[in-house]
Amino acid sequence: MTTTVPALTPTARVLARCLHLLVGVLFALAGLRAVVTGRPHATAVAVVAAAGLLTYAAGAFLPAVRRSRRAAGWWLAAVGVGWLALIALSVDGLWLAFPLYLLQLHLLPRRAGAVAVAVTAAVAVVAFAGHRGGPSAAGTIGPVLGAAVAVAVVRGYQALHRESERRRRLIEELTATRADLARAQHEAGVAAERERLAAEIHDTLAQGLTSIQLLLRAAGRVLPDRPDTAARHVEQARQAAADNLAEARRFVAALSPPALDDTTLAGALERLCATTGARHRLAARFAVTGVPVPLPTAYEVALLRVAQAALANTVRHAGASTVEVTLGYRADGVTLDVADDGGGFDPERLPDPGPEGGGFGLAAMRARTRALGGGLTVTAAPGRGATVSARLPRTPPGGRP
Repeated sequence: MTTTVPALTPTARVLARCLHLLVGVLFALAGLRAVVTGRPHATAVAVVAAAGLLTYAAGAFLPAVRRSRRAAGWWLAAVGVGWLALIALSVDGLWLAFPLYLLQLHLLPRRAGAVAVAVTAAVAVVAFAGHRGGPSAAGTIGPVLGAAVAVAVVRGYQALHRESERRRRLIEELTATRADLARAQHEAGVAAERERLAAEIHDTLAQGLTSIQLLLRAAGRVLPDRPDTAARHVEQARQAAADNLAEARRFVAALSPPALDDTTLAGALERLCATTGARHRLAARFAVTGVPVPLPTAYEVALLRVAQAALANTVRHAGASTVEVTLGYRADGVTLDVADDGGGFDPERLPDPGPEGGGFGLAAMRARTRALGGGLTVTAAPGRGATVSARLPRTPPGGRP
């Protein structure tokens, strides 16, 4: 199977051009020296040097050599034959041993490259000894030292290249991970905003529209006989619509409810009970236990929304005559209880959250309290009324009182 030569990095391409230039200069220098100095076989040396230079130049610019190890191996073998012919005729051919080491280490597999370098160094030592009439320290140390330096340089570069590739992959993985994280955070933000809007719509607009519907229905029933009462119901429906419009504007702008603008949480809850009792046939009473303390705005908003949703459920489903709302300040936190004397229900058989099921209110109340580190419990039984209890810790999840 044909394997591919590793792609060159920008730095490696610069080094390759320098290597090409070095080989071309050494081939040309060997031929020119033979001709200029009038050495034996000068013509043969010049021809062999020119042939070797052309062979090297042809392979250096052939795309197949850059793409296939097999083609690169054949090209390297042809260059090696030219080098052997040149070194047999002239000692100047020894200069080409070092660039040959670099080519062999780069183009051949790791083990084959090391073997080729060792063989090339041995040939260079033998050729030098043949041209000088015997072995010498310089003729032995030079090729061997050059081979060692070439191996060290190439292996070091390859190690740096592998480390660079590893870091590049890590950076790509990190970039992909950050993109996934950003996408997940965006999706989570979208989901959270949808949940916030759903809870706000349920606890304000939906409950207000339900109240308006009930008031208008009551006005329609008494209109022929008691026009004054019908007019009062219509006025209450108009006021409920105005309140709902204010709520809609506030939660679109992510502001606190208008009920908390000019009063405390206790005042807002008392006003809510009074408004509920005035608009519906329901005695809504409010009480405070414990010593009131300042609460975070998020606590006040959550408890007011829980009270609104619980009272709306009482009006729509309980058939109750009395409901009691109790705000309790305790040493370990704050509680809100909404208890009615209506028909009750089975907590284990609540409807699923949805437009028709009607079970979204309790789910939204639980989500609000859990988001602040608290909880919600529902105590009910058929024919025995129901109690919704919300509790929040004294310290919010962020740790600041």
